[in-house]
Amino acid sequence: MSISPFTKQQLMPQEEKLEVARHKSELFIGIPKETSFQEKRICLTPDAVNSLTIQGHRVMIESGAGESSSYTDKEYSDAGAEVTKDTAKVFSCPMILKVEPPTLAEIEMLNNKAIVLSAIQLKTRQKAYFEALARKKITALAFEYIKDEDGSYPAVKSLSEIAGTASILVAAELMITTEFGKGLLFGNITGVPPTEVVILGAGTVGEFAAKTAIGLGANVKVFDNSITKLRRLQNHLNQRIFTSTIQPKALLKALRRCDVAIGAMRGKERCPIVVTETMVENMKKGAVIVDVSIDTGGCFETSEVTTHEKPTFIKSNVLHYCVPNIPSRYSKTASLSISNIITPYLLQIAEDGGLESAIRCNKGLKNGVYLYHGILTNKAIGEWFDIQDSDINLLVF
Repeated sequence: MSISPFTKQQLMPQEEKLEVARHKSELFIGIPKETSFQEKRICLTPDAVNSLTIQGHRVMIESGAGESSSYTDKEYSDAGAEVTKDTAKVFSCPMILKVEPPTLAEIEMLNNKAIVLSAIQLKTRQKAYFEALARKKITALAFEYIKDEDGSYPAVKSLSEIAGTASILVAAELMITTEFGKGLLFGNITGVPPTEVVILGAGTVGEFAAKTAIGLGANVKVFDNSITKLRRLQNHLNQRIFTSTIQPKALLKALRRCDVAIGAMRGKERCPIVVTETMVENMKKGAVIVDVSIDTGGCFETSEVTTHEKPTFIKSNVLHYCVPNIPSRYSKTASLSISNIITPYLLQIAEDGGLESAIRCNKGLKNGVYLYHGILTNKAIGEWFDIQDSDINLLVF
């Protein structure tokens, strides 16, 4: 009997070999406690952790990580997570899940070639952040860059929905306050003129602000320079509302009459200033401005960044609310939302046999990668910080 000079593996056709290589992999995920100022969210709920652990994956969570989202250590422990007080131990896991990007001190605790899934919040990043990750040959994915099958960005969309809805609820609270507010009820009560609301921007934030305001019975006017966005907004609302392109005369007229103005504009870098200080001076005394665009500079000239502890200030007799991280105020809802988006991706990564295989199979997930084994793969970041970047399609194929 002749003995073949080739092994069974070598004789296997390439296609079959790839199929065999795509075996399931076991994930080991670390979830540290958020340390950034005012960050109260967590990436995975106990239910999401349970859906991972019953599939044989390990989740290590830092004690107290879920407290500010109303999730106890016991709930995570019952869901199958390993709970520890040792921060360094959590950061030594092969895959780290965070809401905020890791700090430079936290990056030092990461293992070489670890995988980090977090937000990136590009406007607050510095070159040193990317250099520190590159030194450790980290593969990093940003929630904001992960794309869905339809080409949208699910994490951005979801948090924008929360911010849009919350902006109206915040305005409704501020209209009551007796120190400066008018003691008005947001809505439409028989015999009483309805609340007048002006929304700047017809994106997801503007759409959900409009839906909430209309649901409460307000008169809503939406301004945006994109006719396409305005048309889509009206279709989504299933009703005709006042819409207009941004023309100073029409905008000033609307702002003079309104009780609430919501800033929901977006720009490529800094958000455009649409409302000047003079326009704000012409607004009603006690009117409320909620500038959701403040995280990219704000679209009201009078806006200044505020915090959840001291959220408002008064300028030109108008009450301003300019907190950059509105979804964090609704930490449990925001955590559920992030968890719903991230969990299917984690299960998919495991199903595909690890992140390497998953980004080959899933273009949307591949779009989320901005560092691959320490190599910058995002052109926009490369140009912004003057760092050399490589096309990920040349590294992963």
